[in-house]
Amino acid sequence: MQLSGVVERLERVVAATGSPDVAPAELRAALEATSEVQSFVAAQRAELVRALGEHPTSFPEAVIADTSGCSLRTASQEKERADTLGRATALADALSDGAISAGHVDVVTRATRNLDEAGTSSLLGDDETLAEAAAKRSIAEFDAYVKRKAKQHDTSDAEDRLERQRRATRLRTWTDGEGMWNLNGRFDPDLGKDLARRIATATRRAFAEETPATAPTNPIERTQHLEGLALADLILGTASAGSSTGPPIVVVDASRSDGAGGPVVDWGLPVELPPSVLHTVLGASDPDVVIVANGLVLHAAGRLDLGRITRLANRAQRRALQALYSTCAVPGCSVHFDRCKLHHVDFWRHGGRTDLDNLLPVCQHHHTLIHQAGWTITLDARRELTIRIPDGQVLRTGPPKRSAASRGPKPARDVADPAVRQRRSR
Repeated sequence: MQLSGVVERLERVVAATGSPDVAPAELRAALEATSEVQSFVAAQRAELVRALGEHPTSFPEAVIADTSGCSLRTASQEKERADTLGRATALADALSDGAISAGHVDVVTRATRNLDEAGTSSLLGDDETLAEAAAKRSIAEFDAYVKRKAKQHDTSDAEDRLERQRRATRLRTWTDGEGMWNLNGRFDPDLGKDLARRIATATRRAFAEETPATAPTNPIERTQHLEGLALADLILGTASAGSSTGPPIVVVDASRSDGAGGPVVDWGLPVELPPSVLHTVLGASDPDVVIVANGLVLHAAGRLDLGRITRLANRAQRRALQALYSTCAVPGCSVHFDRCKLHHVDFWRHGGRTDLDNLLPVCQHHHTLIHQAGWTITLDARRELTIRIPDGQVLRTGPPKRSAASRGPKPARDVADPAVRQRRSR
């Protein structure tokens, strides 16, 4: 991006913030301009950090911390980003042009930490493909994409990698400036899966019926708050560790390739484990296998359409939807599926059926907006979701993915098309 382009974008931002009557479209354009300027600045900072690091007596992390007021840990992460951009010029150009964000670059940096030098060189050697993929994806989607690419360039043995991860398990604690006691840990995947399961189970059991008055209203912060209390209960011995309810869900996505000629398989674990450990973990259980493709459920055990027999979804329906959605279905919402309600797109009180294609996972916050704030939702036969807000804003997603929504709006569908199945909230 040329300097003149940066100035033009800043002028757009200043014009939008300086006017009392700015249309939503102008505010959106100004926010996009801000993101592009931030990317440009991040690219220039990376060049400065890289140049600073070329001086043999320089300690660039200290300079970054001194000039930014950040910690040495944050400064170290910024230097890692600069090193990545120094080896991936296409990513550096895309960042400078505002086509991607610093977060996209950090995804690549994290991926290289698990690769040896040969694997890192191979991954970064295809940086033009990485830059093109990053420009079309959200950070979360790009993270999933890069992890798949990194596997193709990983020459290390899975067992050796797990052993290194076990040695790297760490826990640190500190008291911050607000007097809050902090806990931060890194755990190998084998140990991490058990910890994640116990925290999730304890959270569901403790707050299934009622949430404490201390819980924030923000849905993401609320989830983090409840999980923090559940972890404290587990450590202090005031809650039962329990086990996860029901067998694990194994999701086979027939529409995506794992890079080795097979479909992408999600083993229902929050971490990645080598095959030998997976066999041990799943050997004693009989997992539910759900096969999906392009947002549709191709196979799932149990009855998926209940009609008007009951308002509540059954376990088979919840598991089928969990195979499609990892979070709330509203674009950009990261509240985990376990903390969502299954909403009838055609309201139950208006004759809506408890069928799979009429159910949508939404968090408590967005569920309230649908019922009380006049949000209108449309779900078509491919589960493409359109949300119309009373102020005129329209949110759209393509078929659901287990990662975050893609960057930018999808092309508008003609809702008058008879192929589109409409359900409106009234």
